[in-house]
Amino acid sequence: MINLDAAQFSQKITDQKVVILDVRTAAEFAEGHIPNAINIDIFSDYFTADVSALDKSLEYAIYCRSGKRSVDAATAMDEIGFSTSNLTGGIISWAEANKEIIC
Repeated sequence: MINLDAAQFSQKITDQKVVILDVRTAAEFAEGHIPNAINIDIFSDYFTADVSALDKSLEYAIYCRSGKRSVDAATAMDEIGFSTSNLTGGIISWAEANKEIIC
């Protein structure tokens, strides 16, 4: 896992081989998320199964609200063979950097 600030994360997700992964709840995701993000809730009973089904040849740029859940998710994904980046400070830091959020 690589920790990235909002500017670095913004640059990272321009790569076509990077999947943006929001690990917050579906309700949090619906309130606003980074464009093109997919949502897999880290607290879901199926989180490990859901992420295991993802393409390991791609990179995953992961975020949550403040950065704690995304670190946990990235660590778990790294352990099963994924390449991950974490948005330090989560979507809070993204919003503070005036980056785009959609509902």
